[in-house]
Amino acid sequence: MRRFILSLSFLALPLCAVEYQAVHSSAYTYGERVFFKNSLQKKDGTVLGFGGDIHAGPWEVRLGYEKGDTATYQPPLPCDLKVEKLFLRVGYDLDEKWGVSLRHINIFRDNLAPTDDGKTYGLGVRYTHSPALSAHLSQYMTRYDDFDVYQTEGRIEKGFKKGEWKIKAGLLGQYIHIDKRRMVSFVKNAKPDYYSGALQLHAHYATYHLGCAAFFGKRLFAVMNDGFKIQHHAMEFDRTYAVGAGKTLGRWIVRMQYIYQRAKELPQNHPGVTVRNTRLILNYRF
Repeated sequence: MRRFILSLSFLALPLCAVEYQAVHSSAYTYGERVFFKNSLQKKDGTVLGFGGDIHAGPWEVRLGYEKGDTATYQPPLPCDLKVEKLFLRVGYDLDEKWGVSLRHINIFRDNLAPTDDGKTYGLGVRYTHSPALSAHLSQYMTRYDDFDVYQTEGRIEKGFKKGEWKIKAGLLGQYIHIDKRRMVSFVKNAKPDYYSGALQLHAHYATYHLGCAAFFGKRLFAVMNDGFKIQHHAMEFDRTYAVGAGKTLGRWIVRMQYIYQRAKELPQNHPGVTVRNTRLILNYRF
């Protein structure tokens, strides 16, 4: 609890530094059910999260908190899994074309994995060629007790209209390097380098939202979702498919997402594990 309070106080400091003349802001919360199949360690679990963002002039500050509870097989694990994380992103628009952002993640509770108290630091750069075309480059460094993870991510987004539809397509590439400071069992079967890519599509029609994404290649200990998800257990993912739908209701946006992932559990080298997530997300715009 003490670590949580210290981390929350540290992450909240940039909020106090922003002159509060908000263009717009929002709050969000989500609940998620997770089911594992063919896993040697995990059965099913729940994830709860909430957060918000503030836009003030050229500044953007976004803060998030996530808590997960997962039932495990005992043995081999001694107890169920409990995880808590904090996420922060502070962005600044240098001008109409260029923007930069700093990101931070703190895994301040993981009662089973040696990634407990892991910390991620990130830097992002955005270039907007036009309202319909932009490029993003992000660099992350995650430090754990026994190893470090370096991730470079590039993304290009293109928007266009087709009749009443507004569509945005994205192409993403990731490179992950794992630096083993100590040869511990948790990462002994991890490769030093991983490469993956994704195709993403999001569409608006009137008050309706539709989205889908497909990830290919392999990744391990990846930072996802523009710095607001982190995979900090030893699972080597090689497939991810996601679909979602939502609707705007006044100031509220309601969305449902379904995510399918396939992975190999490390260090056992146990393949064929599937993870299915069903998520409900609520956004409220002020």
